[in-house]
Amino acid sequence: MQELIARISEKAGVDQELARKAIGIIFNFLNQSAPGDKMGLLLDAIPGARDLLGPKDGAMAGIMGAMAAANEMTEAGLDLEQVQQVSRETLQYAREKAGEETVNDIVASIPGLSQYV
Repeated sequence: MQELIARISEKAGVDQELARKAIGIIFNFLNQSAPGDKMGLLLDAIPGARDLLGPKDGAMAGIMGAMAAANEMTEAGLDLEQVQQVSRETLQYAREKAGEETVNDIVASIPGLSQYV
């Protein structure tokens, strides 16, 4: 997880604590919205990812959840460009660790998400 945090911090120009928080927001959104089997593969492939998850309640599911997650990241201190950088970089890292097919299946399972990432 530290590798991803450092990567996000560098790419988005934010401190590591904000990078960690943003990654957690993304993983929580995906965990709420994506099929459990696919998310299990992703979470298993990234050590420490499960530690960032809150309770699964469905409140941030679907495309409305994506907007809520983006809003949560801006409230945490990211601008819109940084939100996009963090999102893209997190998904790219996930593809590297969990595989292209797993992450593409996750993105495809959330209606409308592919147009944002």
